[in-house]
Amino acid sequence: MTKPKCRCSWCGNDPLYMDYHDTEWGVPLHDEQKLFELLILEGAQAGLSWITVLRKRENYRAAFDNFNPEKIARYSDARKAKLLLNEGIIRNRLKIESTIKNANALLVMQKAGENFSEFLWSFVNGTPKQNKWKKLSDAPTSTPESDAMSKALKQKGFNFVGSTICHAFMQAAGMVNDHVVDCYRHKECAKLAKQ
Repeated sequence: MTKPKCRCSWCGNDPLYMDYHDTEWGVPLHDEQKLFELLILEGAQAGLSWITVLRKRENYRAAFDNFNPEKIARYSDARKAKLLLNEGIIRNRLKIESTIKNANALLVMQKAGENFSEFLWSFVNGTPKQNKWKKLSDAPTSTPESDAMSKALKQKGFNFVGSTICHAFMQAAGMVNDHVVDCYRHKECAKLAKQ
C-alpha cells in the first residue's frame, strides 16, 4: 500500500480543494488575464472561505465573460442587476462593482503600456520567494511585500485589494512558496521557481 501524500492541512479531504492544492496553488502564474481572474476571486473571498469561491469559480467565469477586462469594464446597470440575481456567484453588490472597477483600472494600466504581470511580480523582484514554514500557523497573513502590492494597487484604482487579500493572491499565484516543508508540493513548487 502506498503512503498517502503529505499535503498542507488547509486543503483537508475535499477532492476539489486537494486538486487545487496539487495543481494550482503556489505554481508561478504570469498570464495577465489569469492573474486578473485570481485577484478578483481572492477579493470575492473576503469574509468567506476559499473553498466557497473555488466551488463557484466556473460560474464566475461564465458570469464575468471569462474575466475579459474589456467586456467587464462595459457592464451596464442592467448587467450588474442580473449579476446580483445570479445564484452561482457571491451576490455582493460591492464585490460585483469592485470587479468592474478593477477591470477599468487594469485597462488604464494596459493603455499606459504597463504589463500587469510584470507589475505584480515586481513585488517579489520577479522571482518566487521560497519560505520554509513547518506548520500552517507559522505563515503570516500579510507581509511587507503584500503591504506594498496592496498600496500600489489601490493607488492605481483597484478595490478589494487589502494586504491580506494580496498575500493570499501572492501565495496562490506562486509569488511566494508557502507550502509547508513537509508538503510534497513544497519541493515541486521550489523547482518550478527556478525554471
